[in-house]
Amino acid sequence: MTDNCRADWIAVDWGTSSLRAWAMTGDVVIDARQSDDGMGRLGPGLFEPALTQLIDDWLGDKCLPVLACGMVGARQGWSEAAYRPVPCAPLGAPFHRIHPDDRRFTVHIIPGLSQLDPADVMRGEETQIAGFLSSEPDFEGVLALPGTHNKWVTLRSGLVTGFRTVMTGEVFALLSGQSVLRHGMGQGWCETAFAEGVTAAIERPADLPLALFALRAEGLLKALAPDAARARLSGLLIGAELAATRPMWQDAPIALLGAGRLSQLYAIALDLAGAKARVTDGTALTLAGLTRAFRLLQESP
Repeated sequence: MTDNCRADWIAVDWGTSSLRAWAMTGDVVIDARQSDDGMGRLGPGLFEPALTQLIDDWLGDKCLPVLACGMVGARQGWSEAAYRPVPCAPLGAPFHRIHPDDRRFTVHIIPGLSQLDPADVMRGEETQIAGFLSSEPDFEGVLALPGTHNKWVTLRSGLVTGFRTVMTGEVFALLSGQSVLRHGMGQGWCETAFAEGVTAAIERPADLPLALFALRAEGLLKALAPDAARARLSGLLIGAELAATRPMWQDAPIALLGAGRLSQLYAIALDLAGAKARVTDGTALTLAGLTRAFRLLQESP
């Protein structure tokens, strides 16, 4: 361990495309780094070397606990951590434990959550939810976690009582990048076209299949600008998502977990749908959730 990094535990957010780690003393970050060694590019036997390479100079003679969340605990990850069924608190000990060959650290993987009817699962988001509740334990309402696979989560009395996953981000990527619509897609943006798409899909969600090819036809016949086509496609898909999830968020307090551009678009879309949502930094919440998990680990027998 280097002189300037005397961690007593390590926080890890291990997703499909990236690996992020923080050297921690209590709840204070003393160093941070990341790599591209996400679950998606690692096969069996490669997870421990990837983590060791990233954190090697943080390790010393004392065996440090590593608290990890995300896809590292998936069936295709380092070791599968069984889901915890809802309703439940977002975090719960004991965590799934791994004993690496390197004796300088042990790994504790935070399980994801599952829902039987309708069937749904999450991994990683439960840690963000726990981070949110660590500062707002009395929140009752809906959390939205925009991403490739968006989560809509209902919270009651500190428990996750239900959730739904919507593949809007992945569908947008497929349609804009691999379907016939790609020929009319730009890389810029048009706020007006986005708002038009959101409004149209919220008001007439059943018309979505008809509205999609119209983007291609309007590009050919009406000179629809490529940037406007891209923005309208995004608006149509997000608007259809809001229409489908309306029973969850209507008349409920809504918090969007994630401070990026995508969360801002969801805030705009919700406003167009007649709802208000506030945006919270998702990265900070992940670390807060991992810190909460470390405290639970210390409290467990």
